[in-house]
Amino acid sequence: MRKHIKGLHHVTSLARDAQQNNGFFTQILGLRRIKKTVNFDRPDVYHLYYGDTVGTPGAVMTYFPIPDIKNARAGTGEVGTTVFAVPDGSLSYWQDRLEGLGIEDLTEAVRFGERRLGFRGPDGDGFALVEQADDKRAPWEGSDVSSDHAIRGFHSATLRLEEAGPTGELLTFMGYEEQDSDGNNHRYRMADGNGADIIDISAMPGAEPAVQGAGSVHHIAFAVDNREQQLEVREALAGAGYSVTPVIDRDYFWAIYFRTPGGVLFEIATAEPGFDRDEDRDHLGEALKLPTQHAHLREKLERELPPITD
Repeated sequence: MRKHIKGLHHVTSLARDAQQNNGFFTQILGLRRIKKTVNFDRPDVYHLYYGDTVGTPGAVMTYFPIPDIKNARAGTGEVGTTVFAVPDGSLSYWQDRLEGLGIEDLTEAVRFGERRLGFRGPDGDGFALVEQADDKRAPWEGSDVSSDHAIRGFHSATLRLEEAGPTGELLTFMGYEEQDSDGNNHRYRMADGNGADIIDISAMPGAEPAVQGAGSVHHIAFAVDNREQQLEVREALAGAGYSVTPVIDRDYFWAIYFRTPGGVLFEIATAEPGFDRDEDRDHLGEALKLPTQHAHLREKLERELPPITD
């Protein structure tokens, strides 16, 4: 299993308003909407995907915008911060850009020797930008953010947990190595990964558990190349005592899920078949694409889903 997991695949979060969510990621962060579809379990809710030009694993942020959802409560057992990588020397550009576009409460910090700029999404989502030198990943160049500054994909995700040890052991089992620690903060890195190589754990003993809602991460996914590798990973996890779901077809990747010792929902997702399986690459994310089981609902959904204006 250790040789199959490449790093992050995607992060999926909860929001309240689809239009606001779309504007934040495409017009403020400069990402491409690569897919507009619906939740498999609740087709009256969009599933929106944002990322680079083609939705490369390690660069995809996804959202379920649920109009009637309650606010999240931060705490343990969740992904607290989703961190994007930007080119070396570009944080000053991003600070000016975000301030100019009305993003408040920007925070500058240094963690594990890296400069970062923290900020909040429309629903209070925790985000940060980190400068990453020699990142060869190609950005989406269809926004007003120049390629010299554009987001390359994920840098890392920070888990907030009651204790770091059990999930740290799981990450090590998955192929990560503990690289550094600073008090209650622990860094795990995937050697020779896909660029989205880092998981940080912040131990928060005694803190209240998180309550999911608008602004919180629903689950975090790790990348494998194909279904054969995914089955080997599933077998290894099950053999280690984790309760892993059967393989589920998510149209653009195959997925398995399991709950971690710290309470965070992990997914293992394939790179195949990709987000261009049902749309030309030049037109990704433009049309409403429906899972086969919901195709008969198209007329109703197109009438009732809130319109998204780009």
